Amino acid sequence: MSVQSALLNAPIASTILRMAAPNILAQFITVLTFVAEAWYVGQLGSIALAGLALAFPMMMLSMMLSAGAFGGAMTGAVAQQLGAGNRVGAENLALHAVLLGLCMAALSSLFFLAFGGVIYSSLGGLGPVLEKALSYSDILFYGVFTMWLANSLAAIVRAAGHMFVASICLIAGSIVQVISAAILIFGWGPFPSMGIGGAAAAVTIGYFLSSMLLFYYLSVKCPELHLKILGVSIKLSPIVKILKVAALSSVNVLLTVLSVIAVTGFMARQGTDVLAGYGIGARLEFLLIPLIFGFGAASTVMVGVHFGAGQIKRGHTVGWIGAFYAAGLTGVIGCLTAVFPGIWAESFTEVQAVQEVCRSYLQVVGPFYAFFGLGLCFYFASQGAGRVLWPVLSVVVRFAIVVGGGFILISLETTTPDNFFLLIGIGMLAQAIFTAVPIQMGAWTRGLDAQKHS
Repeated sequence: MSVQSALLNAPIASTILRMAAPNILAQFITVLTFVAEAWYVGQLGSIALAGLALAFPMMMLSMMLSAGAFGGAMTGAVAQQLGAGNRVGAENLALHAVLLGLCMAALSSLFFLAFGGVIYSSLGGLGPVLEKALSYSDILFYGVFTMWLANSLAAIVRAAGHMFVASICLIAGSIVQVISAAILIFGWGPFPSMGIGGAAAAVTIGYFLSSMLLFYYLSVKCPELHLKILGVSIKLSPIVKILKVAALSSVNVLLTVLSVIAVTGFMARQGTDVLAGYGIGARLEFLLIPLIFGFGAASTVMVGVHFGAGQIKRGHTVGWIGAFYAAGLTGVIGCLTAVFPGIWAESFTEVQAVQEVCRSYLQVVGPFYAFFGLGLCFYFASQGAGRVLWPVLSVVVRFAIVVGGGFILISLETTTPDNFFLLIGIGMLAQAIFTAVPIQMGAWTRGLDAQKHS
């Protein structure tokens, strides 16, 4: 029995857990990797942490675009072909997906290398803080193609149902990243100290290793499809097929990151300590995204396979179960950090003012993390269905709440950072509502012949 046939007949709840487990492990290692990176940079002082607070969202933007928006669209498209029993179509899409990923890497590299200074200075980065942000950003975007390649290849491996293989390859890269970051940030043996730039260099090194391992598996070992470089004609239609979902999905990612960037700009105007404290707290929100992706990637594959096979009602159930799992995981983390915020805040800095801002962020926003998990997992599942309009609209609502409310708050003399933090939580709640309700009311199935596909 093929992996796809097993997915169509196995119990949904246990299958999602089984598929999500290796993803969650890999993403948990990713979280620990970036926690280690922040700790390393924290040893360089508050200015370096503030610079990282400005540049880190751009790294996460690239990660979310390559793994989430484009990677999810790639997974959904290839999984639908495999679910329909079309191996040739799946292999054709796989090659075009990789080429699309490399093209996007080139575009993102050119954009941030050209406009990084303008972006970070507009967010309030000045003097030494701006210098640190650019030290991280420039090195990262010179090598960002390794991230896009690894995440594109991992998306294809997941579409074939081999979550464990994708996870092992990414974990190997994360381990190399942690070791490389320590060596390059502080210097060791023949390697000079690169400071904050060493953290960015380590990111590219880790993803390079992952991409090589994934490429080998898809070219030689994968039984469901082989990534063929030669003998395949390059056409526009497969790229357009992926772009239809990826472009709309990118709006979701861009607005999610822009919401954080906007608040980062608001915080920068309240001082370096406030910016650094917010950056540490918001980093946890960013690091929840890879954990949600564990359930989200499993949901993308399973929903895609079911939609490709015409089992729409069962695919709808898959999406809800995956979303509830993600909400449960993020809800537990949010409640724990709200009750014990010092565990996170004190792990990165000894500056009391920075710690206090971070504690306030976690106490206010933490209880809303369950809604964040629910809405974001539905976004990933919607990529499997090929219908991401409502998840994108929900992020537009969240963005309007956070940014519009933020501009109102900065005009008030009595505004405190806690006011901005509450606004962030309300935005998460709105995103969950505007995603889940339309899906329940038929956003995935509207226009489909329910009798035929149920």
